Amino acid sequence: MDYTRLGNSGLEISAVTLGCMSYGDPGRGNHAWSLPEEQSRPFIRRALELGITTFDTANVYSNGSSEEIVGRALGEYATREEVVIATKVHGKMRQGPNGGGLSRGHIMEQIDASLRRLGTDYIDLYQIHRWDSLVPIEETMEALHDVVTSGKARYLGASSMFAWQFATAQHAADLNGWTRFVSMQDHYNLINREEEREMHPFCLDQGVGVLPWSPLARGKLTRDWDASSSRSETDEFGKTLYVQSEQSDRRVADAVASVAEARGVPRAQVALAWVVQQPAVSSPIVGATRLEHLDDAVAAAELDLTDDELALLTEHYLPHAVAGF
Repeated sequence: MDYTRLGNSGLEISAVTLGCMSYGDPGRGNHAWSLPEEQSRPFIRRALELGITTFDTANVYSNGSSEEIVGRALGEYATREEVVIATKVHGKMRQGPNGGGLSRGHIMEQIDASLRRLGTDYIDLYQIHRWDSLVPIEETMEALHDVVTSGKARYLGASSMFAWQFATAQHAADLNGWTRFVSMQDHYNLINREEEREMHPFCLDQGVGVLPWSPLARGKLTRDWDASSSRSETDEFGKTLYVQSEQSDRRVADAVASVAEARGVPRAQVALAWVVQQPAVSSPIVGATRLEHLDDAVAAAELDLTDDELALLTEHYLPHAVAGF
């Protein structure tokens, strides 16, 4: 496993990040397809064995149980200094006022709750899960800065917003001497490349690392187009992501299959290798519900696609409407 800096920051991360939304009590929250703790732990252990040191979760995943599972497993299988733990804040965690969003009150409440669930004194990368149009960005950025200065988080990241919103947040931090975001976690894969228009050029210019989520398009790039999985059948959010430009998307998926067949490797390795090779990307976030998914992810980080293969993979892409936020 190779390691890289997250953008221009000093934080060293693995070339592939394990996304932990798949690990959580299926009876909590709206992730009926998530794996309970005893089924989740082997994936975290195997990731560490393969050299993956970066783990991404969120307070809202399975209503906090993902953080609990990840925290307990990492506490048993690794020393704290060896791993990078990333989590997020924004989603609604309880009913009533201040139960979600990016107000100062919710951020301060949830950083402590995440620390308790994860069983750690600090979070390496604390990310805002979405943009909050109801809260002044200055309030959010100052609260996040205070989280960092208190030692509860070491770096800040953002996720899934328009480039102008991200620029506004960074500008607010710069004007007031607050901590800037060092990463952007966005929706990016071979059949959704809209972030290449504004977000990725901005991140490259500003030295911000990109951590793409859904780099395999919820599995659409790893199997026959009309095939399904238990997750695809129950993931209501995922059903909203790939409903446009179906013919062009099928052609892209077919190109992935063609390159994979010629290479003699699984489709997942090809689709993920393309993401890894994009200039703005620091580390794609990969979910795994089978152990071979982890092996494919590590192999993909070392798979060097040729110029001809890259051209074949991208020639059928058509513009899409924004999806995912």
